[in-house]
Amino acid sequence: MYEERPSRLPGAVVWRNTPAEAGVGRVLPDGCMDLLWHEGRLLVAGPDTRAYLTEGAPGVWTGLRFRPGTAPALLGVPAHELRDRRVALADLWPAAEVRRLTARMHAAAGPASGLDELALRLAAAAEPPDPLLRHLVAALDAGRPVAATAGELGLGARQLHRRSLAAFGYGPKTLARVLRLQRALGLARRGVPFAETAARTGFADQAHLSRDVKELAGVPLRELLG
Repeated sequence: MYEERPSRLPGAVVWRNTPAEAGVGRVLPDGCMDLLWHEGRLLVAGPDTRAYLTEGAPGVWTGLRFRPGTAPALLGVPAHELRDRRVALADLWPAAEVRRLTARMHAAAGPASGLDELALRLAAAAEPPDPLLRHLVAALDAGRPVAATAGELGLGARQLHRRSLAAFGYGPKTLARVLRLQRALGLARRGVPFAETAARTGFADQAHLSRDVKELAGVPLRELLG
């Protein structure tokens, strides 16, 4: 069973997933990074460019999903270094600091509240979020072309790509593609016909939507929704 709620950190989401049985799970790319708690360990989920498959025995996972572009500044690691990876926080930070944070997690009322508190502490110690990144995400999520968005931000193509790599783990075109996938899935899950979904989310046609879903999610659209 999966459940989520807004975090106390603006724009973030706290979630909990308890798979009902062993097997392969599929985590779709969404432009975000997550701080995870599983079996007494803190981990970081980097930005995905394709579906991330999980497998093994059932177990409780708790996570805090950061708004796109915000986690690297809080964690002190460029997003592209964690692209398509799941790594222990101890591999990124000094062991003593991770032990201290792990002890705080064990002492918290629960994993969700512990991650919430940890995220607030990280945000308090970091620089404020870059408003340019928030504008970029909002524009691309609204379907604005990358070139037009770069012009609105006063950035050249190379500069925008470099900043996107550090913030999102990949270039702005990949970010736009991932955000478009999520918009399309949101409509399709609400029962909007595939052809209409494609038209409303900026795909050339239904075939284009199907190809993108297969490439990013790893399975056909109907199978993914089923």
